[in-house]
Amino acid sequence: MRDRYVELALPYIPRLLQLIDRNPYSPTYGSFDRAFWHYRTMDFPCGMAQEMVLPLALVYARPYPGNRFFGVERVRELAEAAVRYTVRSSHPDGTCDDYFPFERAMGALVFSLYSASETYQVLGMNDDAVVDLFLRRVRHLSHENETGRLSNHQALAALAAYNVYRITGDEGARRVAEDRIDLTLGWQHREGWFQEYEGADPGYHTCTIDFLAKLTQKMRQGGHADRADELIDPLVRAVEFAWHFMHPDGSYGGEYGSRNTYHFYPHGFEVMAPHTDKAGQIADAFLAGVPGDKRYHNDDDRMTAHYVYDFLQAWEDYHRPRPTPINLARAEPATVWMPGAKIAVSWNGRETDATGGRYTVANLSKGGVLKVFDASGPIASDTGLIGETTDGRIVVTHLVQHDSTVRADAAARVFEVEGDFCYRRRNQMTVLKQLILRAWVLVIGRFNANLTRSLVQKVAITGKPKAPYRFARRIEIEDDRVVVTDRFPADMPLKRLSVGSDATSIYVANSNVYQESVLCPWRHADPASLPVESGRRVWRREYARAAASGDPIRTPVVTGRTGAMEAVS
Repeated sequence: MRDRYVELALPYIPRLLQLIDRNPYSPTYGSFDRAFWHYRTMDFPCGMAQEMVLPLALVYARPYPGNRFFGVERVRELAEAAVRYTVRSSHPDGTCDDYFPFERAMGALVFSLYSASETYQVLGMNDDAVVDLFLRRVRHLSHENETGRLSNHQALAALAAYNVYRITGDEGARRVAEDRIDLTLGWQHREGWFQEYEGADPGYHTCTIDFLAKLTQKMRQGGHADRADELIDPLVRAVEFAWHFMHPDGSYGGEYGSRNTYHFYPHGFEVMAPHTDKAGQIADAFLAGVPGDKRYHNDDDRMTAHYVYDFLQAWEDYHRPRPTPINLARAEPATVWMPGAKIAVSWNGRETDATGGRYTVANLSKGGVLKVFDASGPIASDTGLIGETTDGRIVVTHLVQHDSTVRADAAARVFEVEGDFCYRRRNQMTVLKQLILRAWVLVIGRFNANLTRSLVQKVAITGKPKAPYRFARRIEIEDDRVVVTDRFPADMPLKRLSVGSDATSIYVANSNVYQESVLCPWRHADPASLPVESGRRVWRREYARAAASGDPIRTPVVTGRTGAMEAVS
């Protein structure tokens, strides 16, 4: 299955070659931000876009199976131009912008710095201006950090800084790498997960594993094998955590994570495969799902390169021999409760049985957001209640709330959460807001990028105004089905109510992508017709694979046992 990595990656190369400005006489020669250099709908270049250079460098330099770009000098020329454009498009201090001018975004800085520094080494470049930019970026990292806890950014900052150390021998760059390693490890929970804003996000978790695993390779090559060895135990714990979220059909992650992502970076698991069978099992499950297109797709012009170079690197470091498949490793039924993450995972031990194989994951810190799978694919995706009140406001139950009351009985496979409905913020950009933002960054924000970032975070990510209504969700996991019971006040002024299959309410650039589970149906109820028990409306649903229908995406079954629409797949 190794070549599947390359088969996934190579079709993206023509797209990257379309996105880049290929004209040597153009002032934006080497820019991947087509909205800036071609459509001219943006007034600044996105620094994150320059991450797209690394796939071009790899396909030029490596004879991957079926790689028609190998040794093509024009590809090398464009890759070098992209690295040099990174210099021209940066601020004097080496920083770059992502979503608005003078943002000086650390995420865009480290993603593009890693890709450019890796490209520099792969192509054997020799350019003092590029090296000077690398050092300026590392110096910026030495005295500036971002707001919020995003472990994947810190791990990538360490990797990028160590790359610069490899290129320049600069001890300051190595110290930055060491500091960011320590910070990342300091944010690892004893359950194995790394903090992503408000909790565990299995998708971004694979990014952190990937960046730290790459770093172990670099450190061994750079003469710091002892430090690389110190990363192995934390990485093994991280892999063991990730193992629980590889679904039996080969898909991974979703809205049950703190940041709603489906990210899956395979290279880190290939690097870790010699250290734990679970890493190889995760990678093999992903590869086994490729023919059925079970992976996620994040293919817009901004993010499309994220996993392309990772697929190629995974092919290079493919580890043999391969372990027992993950579904066989789950032959015995198990239910795992992780109180730190507040996530429950359960499987019935029949993943290889065409009539069984129920796998369930639920995050109680997010109001009981859950997904149900078997080896064929998604059975159900339930991202909690979403409704509209009579005054037109949207309320949801799927936002992270650490003050919710959670009760877990893993032995009985019963999990309950009670918390507050929150109002959903949906801040679309308008001409007036755009003018205000531009004025802010020109007058104030350019001198304090973190202040701007923290304000945006509170509005789009961490802010969650609570509604004066409580909800309760009970999840009962049976051998062949999952029963979900939602309760909310009988007098709650709702004019419509649904259960979303892929509803989210915080801004995360890499969320709201495509994976098969997003096609599970939304379910709708007439709130007034739901039965009342002890002063609360009750909506019960069962999720199971119906033997007759087989595919819940195409043939949902609806019953009215509770007086409302009740989906039984």
